[in-house]
Amino acid sequence: MNITLTQKEKLLLEDQKKHEELCVQKYSSYANQAQDPQLKQLFQQYASQEQQHLNTVNQMLGGQVPNLQHQQGQQNQQNKQMQQSTTMSGLGAAQNNPDASLCQDMLTTEKYVSGTYDTTIFEFTNSQARQVLNHIQKEEQQHGEGIFNYMQSHGMYNPK
Repeated sequence: MNITLTQKEKLLLEDQKKHEELCVQKYSSYANQAQDPQLKQLFQQYASQEQQHLNTVNQMLGGQVPNLQHQQGQQNQQNKQMQQSTTMSGLGAAQNNPDASLCQDMLTTEKYVSGTYDTTIFEFTNSQARQVLNHIQKEEQQHGEGIFNYMQSHGMYNPK
């Protein structure tokens, strides 16, 4: 579907584009730095999803609202697999663990990015575009949940 963006919508999407580029860069880099193979896999998966988000934002900047039906089916299956693998881990020591620092940074990043999508969604005039942005925001929240679960199951995060 074609849309004409307002100036504000363009500016907000440009911000989201920068956020997505940063997420792709960080997840890719952290996947290479992570010591735990499970965390490497988690970060690689999230880097791939963030690249899809970036592609979607670029499509929207080009005046196209992508079809969510196809994307949602693929993402739901990938998210279920990742959630199962992050909750099945045993506890490990968190102190002096470089993986804990990587996780903490990405959890903080996901909290921020999810919040910026919230503002962007409320500023969009087209309901289909809002749905696409809402879908991305939901996936950002799922990334945060996956990292939180990984950290908690490895003794890196105690929400008490």
